[in-house]
Amino acid sequence: MTRRRWIADEVSGSRAALVGAHADHLIRVLRARPGQEFDISSGNEVRRGRIVGISESRVEFELGDQVPADVLTQVTLALSIFKFDRMEWAIEKCTELGAARIIPVIARRTEAHLAAAAPKRVERWQRIARQASEQSRRASPPEILQPIKLKDTVALPGSTRILLSESERAAMLKDVVQSPSPGGDVVLALGPEGGWTESELELFRAAGWSSASLGNTILRAETAAIAAMAVILSELAG
Repeated sequence: MTRRRWIADEVSGSRAALVGAHADHLIRVLRARPGQEFDISSGNEVRRGRIVGISESRVEFELGDQVPADVLTQVTLALSIFKFDRMEWAIEKCTELGAARIIPVIARRTEAHLAAAAPKRVERWQRIARQASEQSRRASPPEILQPIKLKDTVALPGSTRILLSESERAAMLKDVVQSPSPGGDVVLALGPEGGWTESELELFRAAGWSSASLGNTILRAETAAIAAMAVILSELAG
């Protein structure tokens, strides 16, 4: 039986702990008891952990053998901010698919009230990503950064930088993706509801980004993000 995985809040030598709401879920919902074993990630490695202590909002583990962890492809998702409930869903699913980094982007068609409120949502997005990482047995959650403006998005470094664009007719995403060089990464930028403006597209092109499409169907922003992540990871794995 596959052991459930947790990302530790505290690690010291051969001991680790979950604390706060993180521990409460294991104690109250999953009925934790001493002697149970789980996979415990410190962010750098995953080890087998046995519960040795349970107290109020705290579960302590004794760490054992190291467990092999999958190596994730370095994919950064520059995701233009859209309605928060849908954006949370996109963050959760793209985390499960293996995104290494998710950067909220303030584009020209980003609604002003969403752009203003986004910095206060980052902590919630990070929590969602952490929970999705544990569910999908990742060794660590993706980075969720503070929102950035378009000029900073265009300047993001990456060995392969791809702009997903509804106006692209010739190049499909699966054909544009190329395996990055060792130590390199893929950066994928997705526009807000309503898409990129023409001036934004020109900025990306001038900076050397490759433009790509998911096809003729117009997808919601969250659907496009998930579909694009799946395509990229499939192509890189092949």
